Amino acid sequence: MMRASARVLTLPLEALEARRGHLFPFVPICLAVGIGLYFALPREPAPGEWAALAVAVPALAILALRGPEPARILATAMAVMLAGVGLAGQRAHVVAAPVLDRHFYGAIEGRIVVIDRSQSDAPRLTLDRVVLEGMEPAQTPARVRVAMHGTQGFIEPEAGLRVILTGHLSPPPGPVEPGGFDFRRLAWFQGLGAVGYTRTPVLAFAPPRPDGLRQAITRLRLAISGAVQARMAPETGAFAAAILTGDRAGIDRATLEALRASNLAHLLAISGLHMGLLTGLVFAATRCGLALVPAVGLRLHGKKVAAVVALAAAAFYLALSGGNVATERAFIMVAVMLGAVLADRRAISLRSVALAATAILIMRPESLLEAGFQMSFAATAALVATFAWLRDEGAWQRLPRPLRPVTALFVCSVVAGLATAPVAAAQFNRLAEYGLLANLLSVPLMGSVVMPAALLAAALAPLGLASAGLWVMDLGIRWILWVARWVAGFEGAVTAVVQPPGWVLPAMALGAAFFVLWQGRARLTGVAVAVLAIAAWGQAERPLLLVADSGTLVGLLTPEGRVISKPSGEGFVARNWLEADGDPATQAAAHARPGFEGPAGARSFAAGGMQAVHLTGRGAAARLDDHCRPGVLVILGARAPEAGQARDCILFDAGLLGRSGTLALFADPGGGLRVSSAAGAAGLRPWTMPDRLGRSAPAVPVRLPADADARVAAGPVQ
Repeated sequence: MMRASARVLTLPLEALEARRGHLFPFVPICLAVGIGLYFALPREPAPGEWAALAVAVPALAILALRGPEPARILATAMAVMLAGVGLAGQRAHVVAAPVLDRHFYGAIEGRIVVIDRSQSDAPRLTLDRVVLEGMEPAQTPARVRVAMHGTQGFIEPEAGLRVILTGHLSPPPGPVEPGGFDFRRLAWFQGLGAVGYTRTPVLAFAPPRPDGLRQAITRLRLAISGAVQARMAPETGAFAAAILTGDRAGIDRATLEALRASNLAHLLAISGLHMGLLTGLVFAATRCGLALVPAVGLRLHGKKVAAVVALAAAAFYLALSGGNVATERAFIMVAVMLGAVLADRRAISLRSVALAATAILIMRPESLLEAGFQMSFAATAALVATFAWLRDEGAWQRLPRPLRPVTALFVCSVVAGLATAPVAAAQFNRLAEYGLLANLLSVPLMGSVVMPAALLAAALAPLGLASAGLWVMDLGIRWILWVARWVAGFEGAVTAVVQPPGWVLPAMALGAAFFVLWQGRARLTGVAVAVLAIAAWGQAERPLLLVADSGTLVGLLTPEGRVISKPSGEGFVARNWLEADGDPATQAAAHARPGFEGPAGARSFAAGGMQAVHLTGRGAAARLDDHCRPGVLVILGARAPEAGQARDCILFDAGLLGRSGTLALFADPGGGLRVSSAAGAAGLRPWTMPDRLGRSAPAVPVRLPADADARVAAGPVQ
C-alpha cells in the first residue's frame, strides 16, 4: 500500500522530468497563476508578508538551480508563481496616484490627453495636469475623465490643449454587484482618479505646447485621424481612423452595436490582426523589393532585412496608435516573432507565444484580467497549436495548393472563434451566434483590401495622392459595415449568457492550456477540467435580490426574470444586472414584470419567504416607522433618521448601503437570506481604499436570519 502511495506521488515528478526542455510554455501559465492569486486576495499583504515573499522567491530559485533533481522543476514553478504575486503587487503600488474620495463640483482645469466617447455616446475627454477648484495639489487626481453634455462646440478638442470647465466629478465607481467587474481597479492602473461630466461649455485655456515626444505623436495621430475622416464618408472615415490611429471618437453607438452583435468589433482594436497584417505586408513587400534588385538581393540577407523593416513599421504603428495596452501586446508578439526570424528560429511557435505572454505579464501584470489579453492569447495559442498539428499530421501537405488559402481562412475563423467564445461570453455576457459567418465575409477583405490600401495611402500621402488609397479603403470598409448590419439583423444574432462564478474562466483556461501544451494521454485531464468548469457555469446561482448602493434601485429575481424597481434611472446598474442574469430585456421591460405591489414610493414584495418593502422618493425616511415591523426587510432610499437607533425591522438604508456597496441576497436552504456585499467581496486593496491609509471598507454580515429579532449593522471587512 505504501509503495502504491509513493508511486502516485512520484509519477507527476517523473512526468515533469520526462518533459524537461519542453516546459518553457508553462512559464507564463505559472506567472499568470501568481498574478491571479494576488488579485484574488481579500486584503493587501502586510509588510511582513511581502518580506517573506522576497525571501521565498530567491530561496526557491536556488533550490531550482542546486536542489535535488526531482524538486527542481517544482521549485521553478513555485518561484515563478510567487514572482507573479510580487510583480502584481509591485505594479499596484508603483502606479499609485491620488483618487478623489468624495463628490466634487466646481472648476476643472487640465490638459487633454485622450479623446473618445462615453457609453451614452457623448464626447469624452481625459485630462492630466489637473487643477480642481479649492483642492490641494497633493489630493488632486493625476487624471480625470469628463463626458461633455449640453451645448458644446466652443473648442476643437486636440491633444495638449489646456481646457477649463465646470463639472461634476466622483471617485471611480465600484462593482454593480458583489464579485462583479471592478472599474476602480481598472482606473487605478490607468492613473484615473475621478470620472464625471459637465453640462457647461468646455473652453480653451491655453494652446498646446511642444512639451515632449509623446504629445507630438498624439497630435500627429489626431491630425492623421482628422485628415482621413475629412476625405471619407463619416461612417467609413471613423472606421478607418480607428484602425489606423486608434481614434474611435467618430464611431457612433449604432455602428458599434452592430459590430459587436456580429462579432466584428475586434476589427476596430489595433491588436494582433492589424499588427500582423501590417508587418506581414511590409515584410513581404520588402523581400519582394529586394529580390527585384539582384545586385542588392544577392548581397543582403533579404529575410532579415525585411524583418528589421517590418519591426520598424510595427514600432511606428504602435506609436501612432497611442500605445494602448492592446497595441502594446500585439507589438510585443510581433517583435518576438520577428526576433525569432533574426535569430534563425521558427517565428511562429508556442515558445514564441509564451515568450510574448511572459513579457506582457512582467510589464503589465494587470493585463491578465483584461478581455483583450485573454482573447488574444487564447486565439493565438489555439491557432499555433492547430496548424502545428495539421503540419505534423501531414494534413496540410495533402491539400491541393489552390485550396490552402481558403482552408486556412476557414480554420482560422473556426478555431479563433471557438477559443475566444468562452472569454467573450464570460466577459460580455453575450455570444454572437453568427460571428463565424461575419468574420468569413469580412476578415479576408480586411487583409487583402483594407490594410494594403492603408499602406498605399500612407506611401502616397507625401505626394498628395493619399485619396487613391483611401478610396479603396472606403470600398472595403463599406462592405464590412454592411456585413455587420446584415448579420446583426438576424433573428437570434446575439444570445445572452449568465455570468459564471469567478473561478470558472480561470479553470477553463488552465484546462485548455494543459491540453494544448502537454503531450500524451495525460493532456485529456485538461479537457476534463474545462468540461467540469462549463458544467458549473451552467449551474451558476444568481442573487434572489440585488440592492444598489444608492438604495433607490432593487432587482428581484422571479420565474419571469429579474424585476427592476423603476423603469428608468441608474440604467448602467440595471443593465449590468440583467446582462449578468443572461437576460436580454430592457430596464423598462424588466420593470413591467410582476413582482412588486403597492403604490409608488412604497413597493412591497416577497423574497425568500420574507416580506419586504422598498421606500423611495420624498418623505421616504418619514414613512419608515409605518413599515418597520418585526421580520420585515425594509430597503430605504435615504438615510434613516436617528441613525443607530434599534428598530424592529431589518433595515438597509442609504447610509449602510453607501458603506457596504451593492448587496446581493441569496435564498438560504436553511431559511432566511444569505447576504454578500460589494465592499466585502472587493476586500481591502489599494484601489478600494481612497485614503490609502488602510481604512477598512464596511460591509454587512454574511448571513441575514429571517427571524423577528434580526439586526443588520455595518462592520469591518474581515
